[in-house]
Amino acid sequence: MTAPFPLARPGPGLAVVVVGGATLAVAAATALGIGVLGLQGPDVRLLLGLLVGSAVAALAVGGLVIRGSAGRRWDRLGTRLGVAQVVGALVALVCVLPTALVMFSSPHDRGLLLLLLGYSLAIALVFSAAVGAEIGASLAAVRHGATRMAGGDLAARVPVAGGRELAELATAFNAMAERLEAAFARQHELEEARQSLIAAVSHDLRTPLVSLRVMVEAIADGVADDPATIRRYVGAMERETVSLGRLIDDLFELARLDAGQVPLRPEPTAISMLITHTLDAMAAQADRQGVALRTRLEADLPPVLVDPDRLQRVLYNLVQNAIRHTPADGSVTVEALDRGAEVHVSVRDTGEGIADADLPHVFERFYRGDKARSRDSGAAGAGLGLAIARRLVESHGGRIWVTQPAGGGTVFSFALPKSGGSTQHARA
Repeated sequence: MTAPFPLARPGPGLAVVVVGGATLAVAAATALGIGVLGLQGPDVRLLLGLLVGSAVAALAVGGLVIRGSAGRRWDRLGTRLGVAQVVGALVALVCVLPTALVMFSSPHDRGLLLLLLGYSLAIALVFSAAVGAEIGASLAAVRHGATRMAGGDLAARVPVAGGRELAELATAFNAMAERLEAAFARQHELEEARQSLIAAVSHDLRTPLVSLRVMVEAIADGVADDPATIRRYVGAMERETVSLGRLIDDLFELARLDAGQVPLRPEPTAISMLITHTLDAMAAQADRQGVALRTRLEADLPPVLVDPDRLQRVLYNLVQNAIRHTPADGSVTVEALDRGAEVHVSVRDTGEGIADADLPHVFERFYRGDKARSRDSGAAGAGLGLAIARRLVESHGGRIWVTQPAGGGTVFSFALPKSGGSTQHARA
């Protein structure tokens, strides 16, 4: 159990302020009596006696009451305001009553004076109680909200009411609560993402490792002893090893992107040449799967300000993903268009498209979506290519999105800012 916070008692700083204020008040009243009223000799001594006496009595009574009530049930703001009013009335009583007793010889007049003093004290107490109740209600609301938050209710908010300071306190409390709620939600999302990442990585590492172990044991135990089977197993082991290496490389690059450890070297770059180089590199894979690669490039495209190697990786991931999910006799078309301050690049395939429920998640790590999209689910990637593409595009100040045209297929598009330089100086 958490130990309660110690109750704060009035410190020496408060006493210094009160005594200093009373001293200044006595000095000012004496100066006014001498300068304005022309008091002299005995009158000045009488005035000083009344002022000092009333101040000492008020300070003594107020200090004793406040220190005596500290930590008790009645140690509340309303009580302290009431004590302040009583102390003020005591000062008036000490200052006025002796003079009034001399001036008013009639018992009737003295009784009337005492009645008026009592009435003034009662009115002061009523006002102090009302003000104290209003301030106390506002503070109680803040305390209740803080208690709810301490109990785990991060949606707790307090009404903005009361005077300016209390309203500012409530506003600051609500702002703090909103930030805490957002931070907790973000932490919860990160924790879920971490658990999903661990589960996905474990699955993607376990599957090829189990396959490798089975084939290695088969060869080691002599179960696979003919040359043809051994060659087939070795080829499969090589493919699994390449798949594992690619997965580890993708994980490493994504971790570096998250940590901001991938330095970019942006320069004016001809996007059309990068597209051409990418399709040349992917031509063999597309031929094996019977997929035609096409381009639709706008003439005189301006250069874009990017890191050519990183943008090449984006194009490679998008085109490879399109080829993987395009059936034989289909096509993949890469378009590049000038769109004002940006250049838009689109990779369009003629596959079966993506389920509507999966569209919001295509750029998430380890997303694979409906395995029916891939006619060779065993060749499907680890689901990191699109996540890496998004991080790389966004790190260049661009944006990436996916759409599904009415005619079928899927279109992955991204936009990059122009370099503002000349195409002749752009790097191919």
